[in-house]
Order: sequence, then structure tokens, then C-alpha cells
Amino acid sequence: MSETIAVYPGSFDPITYGHLDILSRGLELVDKIIVAVAHNIEKSALFTVEERKEMIVESINGNPNVIVDSFDGLLVDYVKKVNARFVIRGLRAMSDFEYEFQMASMNRNLNQNMDTIFMMTSKDYFFISSRTIKEVAGFGGCVSGFVPPPVEKRLKEKFFKK
Repeated sequence: MSETIAVYPGSFDPITYGHLDILSRGLELVDKIIVAVAHNIEKSALFTVEERKEMIVESINGNPNVIVDSFDGLLVDYVKKVNARFVIRGLRAMSDFEYEFQMASMNRNLNQNMDTIFMMTSKDYFFISSRTIKEVAGFGGCVSGFVPPPVEKRLKEKFFKK
């Protein structure tokens, strides 16, 4: 029996406890998850792809069932390349669903062997977004309850270089 692999794609700029919650619960459904940092040309990122990958690695505590990678281009091509069966997407609000539903439908049309698993973000994290974290951190606010310590450290370094 082969292992079940899912891809958890996103910009993860930066990774938050909300992302880690989805990752942890996703591991209850599949054997292995590839956290795939997207090279998104439409978004201007605070952290480089390599920095984001490093923060994810630092935040998953060496979990052997999680692989951290990055990809360019279409998600369906990446999913096929890594022999994954599922894509995991977190939903915070109804507004997320409309966009995610369209993307999942298009991806399914492009690759009939791929399914998307939608997971509701835990009530403790549904209000957290990477954008909000960057905004709060940029103004010197405390983000320790929302991101892992390595991420908090890098946010401080990014915003308050001496």
C-alpha cells in the first residue's frame, strides 16, 4: 500500500499558528504533507521564498511526515510531479470559500486525479492572516500568540533592523 500524499500550498508570508493548525489536522487524514511555498508574482512578499521555507522548517519541529518545498507555475503540475493525491486548503470565512471553490474546480478540471480537502481553521485562529500579522508586527505589536517563536524573531529582525 502506497502512502497518501497531500500538498499544502500557500505563500506562507509568514507561516502562522493557523497554518500549523491546518497542517497538524491534515496529518490526521494523510500520511505525508508537502508544504509548498508558492512563487507568487502577484504578491509582494516580505520574506523571500527561502526565508519562508526556513521558517516553516523551524516551526514544524522536525516532523518526518512534513516536507517543505517551493514551486513555480501551476499547482496541478506540481501535484502531479510529487505524486500527491490531495491538496489541502484552509478556510477562515465564507469569502475564502468562493475563491477556493473556483480554484479547486479549475484544478480538478485540469487533473481529474486530484482532489481538494477544505479544512475550516480552528476558532482560535480564524481571524489570523499573514497580512494582519505583518501589519501588527510592523507597528511593533506583539504577535507571539499567533506565530511560532522563530517567525516572531524574524519579523522583529525584518522590521526593526538596527
